[in-house]
Amino acid sequence: MFKPKKYLKASLAFVIGSCLVVACGSGDSTNFAKAGPKNILFVGNSYTFARIAPALQYNSQNVKDLTAAFNAIDATGTNSLPVGSGVAPNPCATPGTGCFEPHNWGGLPGIFKKFTDQAGLNYTVSLSTRNAATLRGQYLNTANANWNMLGNIASSKWDTVVLQAQSDEPLPANMSKNGNYVSFSTYANLLERYIHVGTGTTTTETSIFGSLSACTAATTANPPGPGLSAASCGTTRTIPTNTNANPNAKVYLFASWARPDMVAPHKCTTPDLTTTDGAPMVDPTCSNGSNGSATTGMNTIYYTSLGNDAANLGAMNTDLKKSFQSLVTKNPGFTDLVPIGDAFQRAVDNNWVKNNNFYKADGTFDDSGKINLWFKDRTHESVYGAYLSGLMLFSKITGVTPLLGYNDQVYKDLGIASADALMLQQVAFDTLVANGWQP
Repeated sequence: MFKPKKYLKASLAFVIGSCLVVACGSGDSTNFAKAGPKNILFVGNSYTFARIAPALQYNSQNVKDLTAAFNAIDATGTNSLPVGSGVAPNPCATPGTGCFEPHNWGGLPGIFKKFTDQAGLNYTVSLSTRNAATLRGQYLNTANANWNMLGNIASSKWDTVVLQAQSDEPLPANMSKNGNYVSFSTYANLLERYIHVGTGTTTTETSIFGSLSACTAATTANPPGPGLSAASCGTTRTIPTNTNANPNAKVYLFASWARPDMVAPHKCTTPDLTTTDGAPMVDPTCSNGSNGSATTGMNTIYYTSLGNDAANLGAMNTDLKKSFQSLVTKNPGFTDLVPIGDAFQRAVDNNWVKNNNFYKADGTFDDSGKINLWFKDRTHESVYGAYLSGLMLFSKITGVTPLLGYNDQVYKDLGIASADALMLQQVAFDTLVANGWQP
């Protein structure tokens, strides 16, 4: 059981000797008052925009949602149809469409912005996010011609950028549906260079990966490749010059969390489009195809060799962390990773949050017991997971302690109980310290 005495002692010490906040830590907060406002961009997908209300729209009025205008033009492939509907408790206006992610989005950037305002830091915060986006999709604008994701990156001179990849892409190919380390690392590196140098080019993915055979090589080949088709490899790609490139920008990797839906046995599910949150329902035909078996109706899971869900989540988190750390180690252009997955796992290992029995026998979610860091679909973060993620991003990037105490407004706005907020603040603090962060 979490005991707040350790937290309260650390928090009191911080309040008494806070170094005026802006002088503490090793992140962007150092000499902040002299440096002026910071311009930060969050690049990612639904893990970044948080997907679920109230985190989804949190503080959106103070965040620049760079994809809202794209969605208004073409909402194909999103869960924001029809535009402007679906805000709870209102159902979708058009049956058979998803409208449970209405813009404008705040998400983790909105939480980050509120934390920085509370700390007296001056940040302008923007997000460039799209459902299920990969870093390849961010760089090549592959998802929708009307969504100029790369243009968002080039639209301003950023002091800090956070890159979040598709959730299971960094994993080994044989341990995930979308595992593709070659594509993940290649496009993470290209985006880092685009942010720092910004050179434009006309190219193909054959050229990017070195040859047609390398471009089409399967993710399970030796050596592995991105597994692209010959047509994709040969398509001409135009990358415009980034006139706002900043060689001094700090670029962080969002090291995401392990997923219970890849660990715990359950039936195939699909979003219920009649709900205001896209809650999962059992898919009796397992019609989502490669997610599971149409014969058994069970979802495919990958991390099962250890004795319980918590341990298997730990194994998955270890593999994710290895991929992110490898990329940061090999490419000094990355400032660091933000170990959000480690924070989730620490809470799981401490038995402070739900760490087993994620599903009922009928395959639907089981939310009994302790607070849950995951949403009902067991992949996206819950409001608790969003709060913990926001704390990790805030403290890693700014250097300010996550031990914000009872006066923090964010947890109150999100409807989190004080004791749970203090526990999550402590988890963030302990995780950062364990990863070498100095408060």
